[in-house]
Amino acid sequence: MPDKAIVVFTPSGLRGEFPVGTTVLQAAQQLGVDLETICGGHGVCGTCQVLHIVGAFSKHGIESREEHLSPPSETEIFDYAETLEAGLRLGCCAQIRGDLVIDIPSGSQTHQQHVVKQATNCHIDHDPAVKLYTTWVALPDLREPASDITRLQQALAVDYHFTDLTFDFGLLGALQSVLNVVHDKGAGGASAMVQVTVAIHYPMQGQPRMIAVWPGQKSDAYGLAVDLGSTTIAAHLCDLNNGQVVATASMMNPQIRFGEDLMSRVSYVMMNEGGAREMTRQVRQAFNELAREAASQVGIQVVDILELSVVCNPIMHHLLLGIDPTPLGSAPFNLAVDKALELRADQLELNLHPEARLFVLPCLAGHIGADTAGVILAERPDLAEEMTLLVDVGTNAEIVLGNRHRLLAASSPTGPAFEGAQISCGQRAAAGAVERVRIDRETLEPRFKIIGCELWSDEPGFEAATANIGISGICGSGIIELIAELFLAGVIDADGVIDPAMAQKSERVVQDGRTFAYDLHRGSKRLRLTQNDVRAIQLAKAALYAGIRLLMDRMGIDRVERIALAGAFGSHIDVKYAMTLGLIPDCELTQVGSVGNAAGTGARIALLTRDSRTRIEQVLRAVEKVETALEARFQEHFVAAMGLPHSRDEFAQLRQVVTLPEKKVQTSGRSERREQRGRERRRRQGMINYH
Repeated sequence: MPDKAIVVFTPSGLRGEFPVGTTVLQAAQQLGVDLETICGGHGVCGTCQVLHIVGAFSKHGIESREEHLSPPSETEIFDYAETLEAGLRLGCCAQIRGDLVIDIPSGSQTHQQHVVKQATNCHIDHDPAVKLYTTWVALPDLREPASDITRLQQALAVDYHFTDLTFDFGLLGALQSVLNVVHDKGAGGASAMVQVTVAIHYPMQGQPRMIAVWPGQKSDAYGLAVDLGSTTIAAHLCDLNNGQVVATASMMNPQIRFGEDLMSRVSYVMMNEGGAREMTRQVRQAFNELAREAASQVGIQVVDILELSVVCNPIMHHLLLGIDPTPLGSAPFNLAVDKALELRADQLELNLHPEARLFVLPCLAGHIGADTAGVILAERPDLAEEMTLLVDVGTNAEIVLGNRHRLLAASSPTGPAFEGAQISCGQRAAAGAVERVRIDRETLEPRFKIIGCELWSDEPGFEAATANIGISGICGSGIIELIAELFLAGVIDADGVIDPAMAQKSERVVQDGRTFAYDLHRGSKRLRLTQNDVRAIQLAKAALYAGIRLLMDRMGIDRVERIALAGAFGSHIDVKYAMTLGLIPDCELTQVGSVGNAAGTGARIALLTRDSRTRIEQVLRAVEKVETALEARFQEHFVAAMGLPHSRDEFAQLRQVVTLPEKKVQTSGRSERREQRGRERRRRQGMINYH
């Protein structure tokens, strides 16, 4: 048995090496992992529950085996036998015996993840694919024999002019029960009539179909629009009668415990038998949990949900549907299907109405998914005159460029750095995470805001207001602002190097091994930005910018007229800082903004406007897909984009509102060439490490 072992915690992504025999709780506390404990680790409170993830994890370079965690202790067996769910352990009792991947369930986190994907306000034409119709059906008559389904079809034909209505087999038993409830139609009308309400589904192809029936007049019918992201899942419950969003539920994607980014999950599937089935089970279970939560918010039952629409990236798409995602992990990144899908929800083990329908928007290519289709459906760049750039930033960034004359689409693997993962002091957005940063240009002293408190750190009352929250890390928007502010203050140069000379100006610039770092906060938990952290952001933003430049090259343009940032990251980031770092190309800042959860809006449009389903398929057929991995200039663009904001592009529009540091000029031609070669070598090495 080795003396030390590596432990990786999810969903934070924090990792460290610990002596064998250390408890999981102790390891979590040393790393600053958000694991709750009330009793201080004495096995009394039972709050530090963790989940051991077994399997081979190529990205982490470890194999997490069952025997790498100590067997359940007497405390767990006898005192918590009824409260510990299957597979969960107490962090204060479980001891490290080898390399481990440990997941911290949401219920064990002191600060719940700040998962905000509220529905974006916009006009959506209301014409859903599932509608309710109320009619009166004659009871059986010996003189005019007709089956239950025939009499229902006849009634709907008379009242609503339906012809050739088809029906689900499951409708027959429900209809038989409903017709036993007799209602009198009223004075002057025929008796022996039964009032019923029928749900009719309008498929993309084929005849309308009866999928559900209820006695009497029913007015409650709901649909769920789901944005299935690799990090978060958001579900918007909509009233199908008026199109209004009545509830929103969101959560972290439980698959994150198998890998923060998409390729890590594909790798897990490749290396662990049954890995795909487990991830499929997890995400379907998450859908059911979100449906229950959304339904409970408005006091309805999940059986009142008659349809569900979904947007997602290709790997999430395949895992949700139970399709092997491994072909998407390597060239040619082949999709199993790129068409829109209409299914029964119970085919995916979704516990809604027994006959509920599921609509999945189409994917474009192996790395350009149904979430991109949702963004296009929401923003409709195909109708615009101006050259529009749409960017949906996640662990994989989807990019769309064009206007009504031509549309291009691509994907860039940015990784999870923008979400706080793989950053030494980073964390996903939760209470206590730094989300805003400002650096004094003269003193280099910082001021910041954290999630959960409206005060800046230098304002009176900040310490008291944050005493119960704590300052736990830096989330994505905070990291972007911190690096941009340090760049504008001269602490970080255009190559992304923390300048050692700045240590003479401020004690916050400190030596950190062979490089230097910046101390943002020196409280109970130190928040230090390291040189490696800066490099991680450079690599992510260079991949994004290179993908954008490839589309601009293909389009034959050198500037865009409008930039729309979609997704949770785009909603929280300050566009000025995003452009200062070079995440996005130069553009007039007034024409750069967030469009909220555009992918989720696309899912709502598909749910509430049935014509949009055929419309988006028509639009996607004209979109030109660009595979960045095959483009010869990707490397050139990537290397140039490592600079802040860029090594070549001037960013003239940005310079009108932001004073960018002047690029240093070497006095000697020889030294300049030597420095240039050094910069190119560092950038190329960074790109090699990135890929």
